[in-house]
Amino acid sequence: MRKSLSLLIIIVALASGAAIAEPQQRTKVHRIGYLASASGLGPLEEAFRQGLRELGYVEGKNIAIEYRLAEGKLDRLFDLAAELVRLKVDIIVTPSTLDAFAARRATTTIPIVMAASGDAVGTGLVASLARPGRNVTGLTVLARELSGKRLELLKEAVPRLSRVAVLWNAANPDKARDLEETEVQARALGLRLQSLEVRAPNDFESAFRAATSKGAGALFTLTDALIIAHQSRIVDLAAKGRLPAIFSEREFTEIGGLMSYGPNDADLYRRAATYVDKILKGAKPADLPVEQPTKFALVINLKTAKKIGLTIPPELLVRADKVIK
Repeated sequence: MRKSLSLLIIIVALASGAAIAEPQQRTKVHRIGYLASASGLGPLEEAFRQGLRELGYVEGKNIAIEYRLAEGKLDRLFDLAAELVRLKVDIIVTPSTLDAFAARRATTTIPIVMAASGDAVGTGLVASLARPGRNVTGLTVLARELSGKRLELLKEAVPRLSRVAVLWNAANPDKARDLEETEVQARALGLRLQSLEVRAPNDFESAFRAATSKGAGALFTLTDALIIAHQSRIVDLAAKGRLPAIFSEREFTEIGGLMSYGPNDADLYRRAATYVDKILKGAKPADLPVEQPTKFALVINLKTAKKIGLTIPPELLVRADKVIK
């Protein structure tokens, strides 16, 4: 009798354990690493989190995000990437090409999702857009392909334009390739480029002094984390120097930049969440094609045009997706 009772107790205990284990399995918390050279979180990171929420992921319930921000100090980026690897996160999400490079150097096994990379193929992050072939996949912003279009728009806005100052982060190797491609496209449009190299926040003022002293007629930026981190400063310096400027992100135009043309970054970050979802459900990054942007927008700030004494041609205004008056 005692043996039968003991056996019954064991069976009930096992059944109860199984019942408890099952919901625990369903509520497993996945750990996502977010590696960025930027100094803070903003609307784009919120777009990524919104994308996760739309797919059923709730922070603190079934997903946890480990943020590691280098705050513009690129030498810290590789250490932060290694830290995420030690934490054994399930996936690492990276906003830019440089961030993806740091993550890729730290691990060849943990999946890496690029939210908005530059030339992922040319820089060797993936074998091809269709078949990435490694542990990296995600989205590309077509930075080099769009440089020519931005120069065309700048020339339309300033018809007599002949010399364009290009502001870029010389500490970012990916931007050197972007500059080379921009020079090729500038020559085809009859424009001369003046390289404005910056490596740290205290380089911006001297770069703009060089632009105005050498007669630059407009400003073109090769965007990366350093440029984005100091967007307000750049917009202010361009206005003070009365330099018509075009940017790749509409956020620059909304805070006072003259023009922007590029993909919808918020849309890219939301789409990055779908890669996270697929990988957590078993897909391999090597088999997930890298996606290219499908939505582009031209934004023009007429208040800024008036401030710097520039009249935007009507035919350019009618093509704008948004005009800030």
